[in-house]
Amino acid sequence: MKQIQMPQISNYRGIIPAISCPFTPDHRIDEPALRRLASWLASHEGVVAVMTNGHTGEVFSLTPAERAEVTRIVADELKGKTPVISSIVCEGLSDAADHVRAARDAGAVALDVMPPHHWLRFGFSAGHAMQYFEAIHRAAPDLDLVCHVYPAWTRASYSSALLADLARLPYLQAFKVGQRDMNKYARDIQAIREADASKAILTCHDEYLLASMVQGVDGALVGFATFIPQLIIDLWNAVKAGDLHKAMAVQAIITPLKDAVYGGGEPTGEAHARMKGGMYLAGVLDVPTVRPPTHAPSEQEMAVLRAAVAQAGLLKR
Repeated sequence: MKQIQMPQISNYRGIIPAISCPFTPDHRIDEPALRRLASWLASHEGVVAVMTNGHTGEVFSLTPAERAEVTRIVADELKGKTPVISSIVCEGLSDAADHVRAARDAGAVALDVMPPHHWLRFGFSAGHAMQYFEAIHRAAPDLDLVCHVYPAWTRASYSSALLADLARLPYLQAFKVGQRDMNKYARDIQAIREADASKAILTCHDEYLLASMVQGVDGALVGFATFIPQLIIDLWNAVKAGDLHKAMAVQAIITPLKDAVYGGGEPTGEAHARMKGGMYLAGVLDVPTVRPPTHAPSEQEMAVLRAAVAQAGLLKR
């Protein structure tokens, strides 16, 4: 397969949407819709890259071949314009190498490295993590790596010391941080900065963006930005400018949308389904299909979404 040539990521500082994956009513990848969504996201000033195969993209419902196909479609649509990151979520070193090579051949120029799922059950050692990142780097030494930091309450949570060690890896360029524990979040940011201040730190706290943005980070890598990229860009620009009043006003518009999508909790499969429902109401998607066993929003949830999208001035349907 001929590798698609994409621009390298020279700037991780800004907003990176984790793109949703549109499906046809019979649950196939909807390539035309995915292309339209990718182009629309990339058209926003302040979007510095697009990430495929995140949780928002329903990665766990996709086969390995489909994950590569999603990246291929987005990378082809954005070639020469906006770089593409692909998330890697697998279980072992050989498995990871296969996924890495497929993502590279599909056009990804960087890889978001999620912890292997079995770490959530059994835990891991710092040595496991370093070996995992090194194996992924060896499989595609020309690609940057992004460290995907899981919530502090999981057994796949990285210690501050481990994050500092990862920050010293020359091929790791950014951190997607979502500790959901603000004390640990602050400690981890400090540890990364002290280890290598050149590494980008991006919040992935979709459900409390303003509170996490003001902690001295470099932007956001969030699934929520596949739905409301401009509002999140506006929020980030206000934070960068030190304009708290404007930032609070933008967050006040985002909050009902956040509550309608996330229900006051963390992202879940059903939250991503509600996000697709909101994207449908806002005219971003023509079909809000999700793959089973994830459930589509109920009529009551759609009514809440409709009210939130309307108050934000985004209602199209």
